[in-house]
Amino acid sequence: MSLRARISTPEEHGSRGEDGHLVASYRAKLLEEIDLAEMSSLAAAERRARLERVLGHIISREGPVLSTVERSQLIRRVVDEALGLGILEPLLEDVSITEIMVNGPDAIFVERGGRVEQLPLRFASADQLMQTIERIVSTVNRRVDESNPMVDARLPSGERVNVIIPPLSLTGPILTIRRFPRSFTLQELIGFGSLDEHMVYLLAGLVQAKFNIIVSGATGTGKTTLLNALSGLIPRHERIITIEDSAELQLQQTHVVRLESRPPNVEGKGQVSIRDLVRNSLRMRPDRIVVGEVRGGESLDMLQAMSTGHDGSLATVHANSAEDALTRLQTLASMSDVEVPFVALHDQINSAVDVLVQLTRFADGARRITEIALLDSHGGEPYRLATVARFEARPMTPDGRVHGAFRYFPLPRRTADRLYMANQPLPQAFGVAHTDDQLATREAR
Repeated sequence: MSLRARISTPEEHGSRGEDGHLVASYRAKLLEEIDLAEMSSLAAAERRARLERVLGHIISREGPVLSTVERSQLIRRVVDEALGLGILEPLLEDVSITEIMVNGPDAIFVERGGRVEQLPLRFASADQLMQTIERIVSTVNRRVDESNPMVDARLPSGERVNVIIPPLSLTGPILTIRRFPRSFTLQELIGFGSLDEHMVYLLAGLVQAKFNIIVSGATGTGKTTLLNALSGLIPRHERIITIEDSAELQLQQTHVVRLESRPPNVEGKGQVSIRDLVRNSLRMRPDRIVVGEVRGGESLDMLQAMSTGHDGSLATVHANSAEDALTRLQTLASMSDVEVPFVALHDQINSAVDVLVQLTRFADGARRITEIALLDSHGGEPYRLATVARFEARPMTPDGRVHGAFRYFPLPRRTADRLYMANQPLPQAFGVAHTDDQLATREAR
């Protein structure tokens, strides 16, 4: 993309009020005074510094008379409009913001600390918002127009971007930017109240004993954050292959191979799906396979890998409960181009899945593990889930907080034996069930 295409003229934007006109006017003056050929040869940081310096001279020469703070704000706004993403630039730099949601030019929302709030910001027009969107998607060699009105991509800086425009959107261009937080350790998640020491002790044993673990939860519950923390428990000498739609995982081990799916290009060709990557990973001699999210036919390949020698694999799935996770895995596996009877898929899940970790986001924004359940059924038996840990929430307090307590239940004998054979200690807070009556079990269809 040429520099001229990235530096807008005032005619290319609408404006609202005197402030918008002032920004547009100085953007035009800035464009007149800079050498585009010279600017193109500069790095991004140098380009921004040069524009700020030139604009500072223009303001000193032509006015208006501004305070130091007002002058800095005007320079920032004009340069952001000319070179960056306009009013979104400060939001992208705010580390407390995890999600930016633009619902047309007049409504901008952000998520901070698990809570969504509307900001007193707006784009000058739908055209200005569209140009910002085009600037964003062009950085990943994508385009958005009426023939291609939806784009889902990962920016070079790591954020995931989703765009949908009219005619599919009836409220104008819609832009969602999801920033991925830094990776957290399990100890840090304890500090957030997401789980406690006893649950970490159990999960560490399950990961190191190579149980196949599915992390389940709705959107925004912290599945990837937990998956990343759990992967930190994998021994450093093992070969780990991660497979994701948008690369979010940040594993710290030395022997990690990261794979990312690829959408089709503008001609509709060149797509590489999660399923393609899962199949290929089986030929790469993995010790562990970590799938960021299963959402289609790759579920069948993942289940087959889990039940045929690739123990210790980890994956996430969208579901509202442990029971729903099993049903969803079965449904997703049926979407494969290989026709497998539902009964056979049921057997496959009983054979492949060992542990389900359910995450929930509460009304106060807190994200917690609300259940750890072991799949204690075999073959064609109905799914039988043995809950070994559960968060029991209390009613919301007047200050809007949700408190509660974690409860623990005995481990099935088969699980205890497997931990023992892997030289993993048995967590005392849970104990071991000597009879089925001592288990907190329930059947799921």
